[in-house]
Amino acid sequence: MNLKSKLNYHYKKFDKSQITPDPLEFPHKFKNYFDIEISAFISSIFAYGNVNQILKILKIIHQKIEMQPYDFVINFSSKEEKIFDGIKYRFYSDDDVKKLFRLMKIIYSNYGSIKKFFLLYYFADDINLKNSIIFFSENLNKILERESCHSVGSKFMFPNPKQGSACKRLNLFLRWMVRRDELDLGLWNEISASQLLIPVDTHIATVCKKLNLTKRKIADWKMAEEITENLKQFSPTDPVKYDFAICHLGMRKLKF
Repeated sequence: MNLKSKLNYHYKKFDKSQITPDPLEFPHKFKNYFDIEISAFISSIFAYGNVNQILKILKIIHQKIEMQPYDFVINFSSKEEKIFDGIKYRFYSDDDVKKLFRLMKIIYSNYGSIKKFFLLYYFADDINLKNSIIFFSENLNKILERESCHSVGSKFMFPNPKQGSACKRLNLFLRWMVRRDELDLGLWNEISASQLLIPVDTHIATVCKKLNLTKRKIADWKMAEEITENLKQFSPTDPVKYDFAICHLGMRKLKF
């Protein structure tokens, strides 16, 4: 079986029945557009580290907001901040969690949705979303600075391709929102799936090196571009369709 056939085999095998364990489980719990978008945004921002720890913190946060993401965000005020006291995750302090909700309140109050905010910096003619992500990340950080909400943790939430970061979590969020299949949510129809970049983490980097989809040693932005361009050989209009399967093959230590 050649590489294309194997990739397509695993893509079909890793359907919605295989979603666990993955942070994508959480936005799938909702039906309302805004609830899904907010849950996906939060879930992607915390999607680093051990998957069981990721799921644990996401469960806590979703419980704190009583499984009502949009209502909680749009009505968020300093009174609600105390419910996040003591909730920390790796590089994020409880204050960083509060800042994230302040930021989302600003976005939804002023722009209506994260999609509308992202589309302000979307370039339909670009080969990929690099420039859009740069502007999106920089403007999120500007809002945090303006609101005196910047910290080491909040900066880590929104990395920038200009600094070479693979921007795994932002690319993951965009995969969820742009692509549509059993797993991905496909709510952002304005963006082409061909522009997405693979969210590179340790698992993606390890498996893709073995498959000769990248020659780079460091899991950075250039690796994300190289892997994505190589995957276009097998699916020119939707190269990132293979991300979930490749990631979970590595994460679950399964044979390709």
